[in-house]
Amino acid sequence: MQKVLNKQIVLEKRPVGKIADGDMRFCEQAVEDIPDGAVLIQNQYVSIDPTHRIWMSSMRQYMDPIELGAVIRALGVGKVIGSKDSSLKAGDIVTGELGWQTHSVRNAKELFPVKMVPEPLSSLLSVYGLTGVTAYFGLLDIGEPKAGETVLVSGAAGAVGSVVGQIAKIKGCKVVGVCGSDEKCDWLVNEFGFDAAIQYKRQNIPEALKESCPEGIDVYFENVGGAILEHSLMQMNQFSRLVLCGLISNYNLTSAPEGVKNFAQILMQRIKVQGFIASDYLSRWPEAIAELSSWVQQGKIKYKEDIVEGLSQIPAAVNKLFDGTNSGKLMAKVN
Repeated sequence: MQKVLNKQIVLEKRPVGKIADGDMRFCEQAVEDIPDGAVLIQNQYVSIDPTHRIWMSSMRQYMDPIELGAVIRALGVGKVIGSKDSSLKAGDIVTGELGWQTHSVRNAKELFPVKMVPEPLSSLLSVYGLTGVTAYFGLLDIGEPKAGETVLVSGAAGAVGSVVGQIAKIKGCKVVGVCGSDEKCDWLVNEFGFDAAIQYKRQNIPEALKESCPEGIDVYFENVGGAILEHSLMQMNQFSRLVLCGLISNYNLTSAPEGVKNFAQILMQRIKVQGFIASDYLSRWPEAIAELSSWVQQGKIKYKEDIVEGLSQIPAAVNKLFDGTNSGKLMAKVN
């Protein structure tokens, strides 16, 4: 095969606080051969996610931490340009763990071939990818929303939260979102169909929760943690459900976060609390993608994507997830 020059981002050191330029470095590596059973992929889009901050750390987590000197892992979508496996051929579109790099060599069994390629291709990382599937299973399997109930979503203008709220509306719920700007509040209500939005940076959260959720909260989809979680617990109903998807407010802390002050409410209100990872439902992803596709085609679900151009833009882009400046699913177009 013709030699391919692969550009990569590798983990140089473990971040302290926010991810900094020196925590990563760029390198190039020639790809000259493909092992039997593997394929060479020209990556098109790679995902940028809050969980990257966890993966870069040495904390106990749901996967092994990224090793120093290794390519930073990331989900991606790409095109096969070389194959030594009969199940995949040049031109096939695949998704999988491709990493922050322009090309990937992967065992064919580790990849997911895309039979019906959507437009745009980037949607395989957003509404039809990890974020859409996370929203689907987190809300429906763990949150178990019922028509007429009130669903609160933190980080509601993000890639996961915005889809959670729209699925809850499809299921007949009242939906309230929490986000960090007036512009995003406007998106939630006027574009995504939320019933109300709370701007946590300028509103009094306890008062806003009581006003927006006068009958209490039945399902709380948690992406943020911190003060929003503290105050929301005080508004949750008996036998309500707390879906723990993320705690992004904690990821850049340099010391241990404080405990949940209103933890007793979990007992007093008999709240079900469950954390989850979308990969827990890997065998059922086709079910979620089929349902999400139907809702998108019917106009019941809308989504936003925030795409930066080029591998070189990733180090600067990743912190947009933590300062709230991204709008929709963040990813990089690398080829």
